[in-house]
Amino acid sequence: MKNFISVNDVADINALVQKAIAYKAHPLKDIALGTHKRIGLLFLNPSLRTRLSTQIAAANLGMEAIVFNMDKEGWKLELEDGAIMDGTTVEHIKDAAPILGSYFDILCVRTFPSLLNRDDDYNEVLLSRLIEYAGLPIVSLESATLHPLQSLTDIITITENFKEVRKPKIVLTWAPHIKPIPQCVSNSFAQWINAWGEADFTITHPEGYELGEQYTAGATITHNQQQALADADFVYVKNWSSYQDYGKVLTENPKWMLTNKHLSVTNHAKVMHCLPVRRNVELSDEILDGPQSLVSQQGANRVWAAQAVISELLKN
Repeated sequence: MKNFISVNDVADINALVQKAIAYKAHPLKDIALGTHKRIGLLFLNPSLRTRLSTQIAAANLGMEAIVFNMDKEGWKLELEDGAIMDGTTVEHIKDAAPILGSYFDILCVRTFPSLLNRDDDYNEVLLSRLIEYAGLPIVSLESATLHPLQSLTDIITITENFKEVRKPKIVLTWAPHIKPIPQCVSNSFAQWINAWGEADFTITHPEGYELGEQYTAGATITHNQQQALADADFVYVKNWSSYQDYGKVLTENPKWMLTNKHLSVTNHAKVMHCLPVRRNVELSDEILDGPQSLVSQQGANRVWAAQAVISELLKN
């Protein structure tokens, strides 16, 4: 593994999952691996679990972690080649990235989409420029299109909670929200579950919320939520704005919020959400506070996902 941007950077998903589970059992077993090495965490939007879990994971491997809030404390970066920088940008990525590369052994970055121009967001220019100019491994802590550490965490959590010999039925269901939300978590979950290939996977959402086919190909897609939920073993709840009518909220139908009534047709399904969650908008209290919720376990597992990825990059 040279970088960690998407599932395409992972040679063996199950091996990486088992590595994470092994770290969960013995967090400090590789504490010498990162001795005298430094990891940089650059944030262009807020974070709680991603920031803290990555810092803890790095510390478990003996690394020093340095966090920098670029959106609040840094210069506005220019990303375009040949730009005449007589506007609001102060520093070109060509100048900043090599310096960052000299400061750190691994560089992690969290970006965020504008939700205004799909082509600009989905081109992932900042990540590609960092890979091109920084000269060291790059880890995505969430981008405009994907959230690979979250998706690895999700498969870890599913693996821990499903011990039957058959494939689990996993349902990704859209949920209401009060504002436009990116597609990155949903894209990423679909991409990873499809690449994993060890689940019967269904995506359900209202009309107009179809995700990009590059992420969903291989999944069953339906607009009938109750039909999708039938016999489900895991239900992943997430809001996203429209991909086709980019960044738009097309409906706020509260009937899509998951409740125990929705779960009555499932196979006693466990419920997942990446957090933060809008209680009683995206997910009901009765589920979040009930025995079928895995959201706390998911959040805790973020440490082990990050630790498995960082250790792979250090070893390579």
